[in-house]
Order: sequence, then C-alpha cells, then structure tokens
Amino acid sequence: MSLPEPIQGLDEIADRYDVVLSDVWGVIHNGRERFAPACRALSAFAEQRGPVILISNAPRPAADVVPQLDDLGVPRAAWSTLITSGDATRALLADRAPGPVWAIGPDRDAALYAGLGLELTGPEDAALICVTGPYDDETETAEDYRDRFEAILPRRLPLLCANPDIVVQRGDRLIPCAGALARLYADLGGEVRMAGKPHAPIYDLCIAEAEARLGRPVDRRRVLCIGDGIPTDILGANGQDLDVLFVAGGIHGAELLGPQGLDMAATQGLLAQAGAGAQWASGALDWRAPFPGDGTRR
Repeated sequence: MSLPEPIQGLDEIADRYDVVLSDVWGVIHNGRERFAPACRALSAFAEQRGPVILISNAPRPAADVVPQLDDLGVPRAAWSTLITSGDATRALLADRAPGPVWAIGPDRDAALYAGLGLELTGPEDAALICVTGPYDDETETAEDYRDRFEAILPRRLPLLCANPDIVVQRGDRLIPCAGALARLYADLGGEVRMAGKPHAPIYDLCIAEAEARLGRPVDRRRVLCIGDGIPTDILGANGQDLDVLFVAGGIHGAELLGPQGLDMAATQGLLAQAGAGAQWASGALDWRAPFPGDGTRR
C-alpha cells in the first residue's frame, strides 16, 4: 500500500483528476455545521475540472439527504450529484419484497423502505434484518442489541446493513452507526451483507453516474476519492483501485492532528496498521489557490 504525500490544498493535485468521489460526514460537514473551506474546494474542482459525486454511507435515499445539506449551507455548486448507501440498499431490498423485514433504526430512516412493497415486522416473523442504525443513537450502543441478536441467531436470518460506518462525527461527539450493530451480529456468527462503502455496489453506482456526466468511459486512474474513514472511505477506494486523499482531521483527528497540524508519521502509521493506502493526506479539505471569481486564496 502506498504512503501518502502531504498536501495543503486540492489545487495541488486537481489537474491529475477528472472526477471526485467525496465523502460527506467528516469531510464537508460534521452533522451540525458545514466546513466552508471544503465546500469551496469542491466548488472549485467542479467549476474547473469535472463532476463531484458525493458518496455517502447515509442509510437513506439521496433525495432524503439533500435537504440536510441545504440546511447546513452546503452550496449546490460544491457537488454534481449525491449517491448514498441507502440508494444501493434499496436496490437490494427490492429483491426481497414483499418481505417480511425487521427494520432496526430511527424513524427518520423510514424513507429507505417507502414504495418497495415490503412488510415491516418484528424479529419474530422476519425473514431479513435491515439495520440503518440504533433506534436511538444518542443513548444506545451496539451492545444494547446483543440479547436480541443472540435470541434470533438459531433462525439464521441474514442482516442487511444500510450504513457500514461504525461511528460518525456529530458535532464534537462520535455517534454509533449501523456498522457497529452489523459487526456485533457478524461476531456472533450471523450473516451480514453491506451495500455502502467499502463495498462494491455503491462504487458501481458512482462510476456509472460519472460516465453519464462525462459522456464517455471513466479512466479510473483519473478518479480521486476523498474521505476521512479508514475502514470505509480509504479501504473502499483501495478495493476499487482508485486514488485517495485522506482527510486525517475527521473521525481520526484526535489521533492524527497535533499542535503543529497534521502528524504525517502518525498518519502513515495508522494507515499501515489498517492495511490501507493513500496517495495524499491533509488535515482538512481545502483549495488554497485563488478561488475562481474572487482572486483570493482559500
């Protein structure tokens, strides 16, 4: 696996790429506020180079996530389209209609199941488990589901995980995601299938969208993935043989950012420990060159 070179801004490498696949949480916002430099960087790439496709492990369809981006002030100029783990999961769920499905997750994720003709039921009658996260991610952890999972293991129900993230940054806190529940179920011996990063289905959707927007086949050597999560963003891009810009100040920021900024030795060590590689690394996503239209550096 390659060790990353540090960069200060996306402008340093933008001419190497025709397409950006950018993570959302931890790169352009933290669930409570947008990161303005990151938004400007993606806007500049979209204006000067090519499409920016947001690739998110949000367990809801893209149309249900866009209002959140708008509410956080993420400009539409910063992205060309959004593809979510929810989009990839819906394609898999459609094959299981009419169900029955035990849906684990908060009420806000109900849009994942809308219009698919699925019967949503409890664990007693289910033929499939679909997890979008804990029912209450403010108070629950994966361990709160251990007894329920152990009780249904003899029935050998497959579990479909709509968000492979283990945790996500919300403000200054790390919140458990569906991936934490899926990992517990797998550790107990259950069968788990995932659609989002780092797995192939969501990347297949992104490459198809990029080709549609470019009007030609994508040269995968000219696709840059940007992300902060090593198990999802970085290993996912590695599995697709795509270049990576590792944003080290996201969920790994406490380990990798020090008083002098990005600790490259720690960054390289953490990637190596995970068996992951990246071409580039930065503390946060920025542009740096004169921003189009205003002549200032960002």
